[in-house]
Amino acid sequence: MTLIDQSPADPAATPEAAAYRLAGVVKTYAQKGRVVQALTGVDLEIASGEFVTIQGPTGGGKSTLLQLLGALDTPSAGHVMIGETDLATASATDLEHVRAREIGFVFQAFNLIPTLTAAENVDMGLEPLGLDRSERAALVADALERVGLAERADHRPGELSGGQQQRVAIARAIAKRPRVLLADEPTGNLDESMRDDILAVLEQLNAEGLTLVVVTHDSAVARRAGRRLRLDKGTIRDITR
Repeated sequence: MTLIDQSPADPAATPEAAAYRLAGVVKTYAQKGRVVQALTGVDLEIASGEFVTIQGPTGGGKSTLLQLLGALDTPSAGHVMIGETDLATASATDLEHVRAREIGFVFQAFNLIPTLTAAENVDMGLEPLGLDRSERAALVADALERVGLAERADHRPGELSGGQQQRVAIARAIAKRPRVLLADEPTGNLDESMRDDILAVLEQLNAEGLTLVVVTHDSAVARRAGRRLRLDKGTIRDITR
């Protein structure tokens, strides 16, 4: 198996292609003896190659939606399609396959292992793929180059700035060349300068064809996206200006 020639979806080649198609998505939880409806019939399509941000109040359903998009949870009703796979009905094995190969994750916390170098941290994200050492080394080098950290491959997290650590985390997420990158408050721990640095990296990846879905409380981040969504009380609407 090799991923060396795999690349993100090309929206120019397939203009009608959708990275995600959600129809009638409902998510309910049992909480302290009552039923909480986190999502209430969400219909949403995200095209391949789009840069989408999601904003909304705490408790409005953002984290729940991101978990469904990331195949980390399944809806109570409705369909969540990534490509031709319905995450609502997929088996546990298929969900694991999607998470390992098709979706990259970036979080507010960098989640780097302090004793490993940048390259070793990126390589950790490739472990589930069963690639040989040379394939993994090529993907790691390419990912670090894409986020502008090729010269820092041998540095440990403690030797990097916060912005550089987040770039390592992004490199780890994109090394497998996923279909989509999901980011939950990726600039939340960064100052304004570092935030803009990370946004520039994300925008470049999007320009190369990678689909981005970013949850953020920062309107300065949201305004950089091609499409802005707001999720409140389980209901989503497009607020793109």
